[in-house]
Amino acid sequence: METDKWGRRIRAFRKLKGFTQERLAESLGVSVSIFGEIERGTRLPTDHMLLKISEVLGVSVEELTPEDER
Repeated sequence: METDKWGRRIRAFRKLKGFTQERLAESLGVSVSIFGEIERGTRLPTDHMLLKISEVLGVSVEELTPEDER
C-alpha cells in the first residue's frame, strides 16, 4: 500500500469539500501534524481513521481508496 496515493486522494477530497487541514483534523479529533503526515504520505491512515474521514467528508471509503487498490 503506497501511503502517498492515499494522502493525495484524501487531500483532493478535503479541498473539494472546502475543508482546511485544521478544520478536518479538529473534526477527526487528531492533531494537524498527524493529519498532515497522512496527507503527505508519511503515515498510513488506519481503517478507523479512513471511516471517520469518509464520514466527515461525505464520501465513501471506496472513493478515498486509490484506484489501483480497489
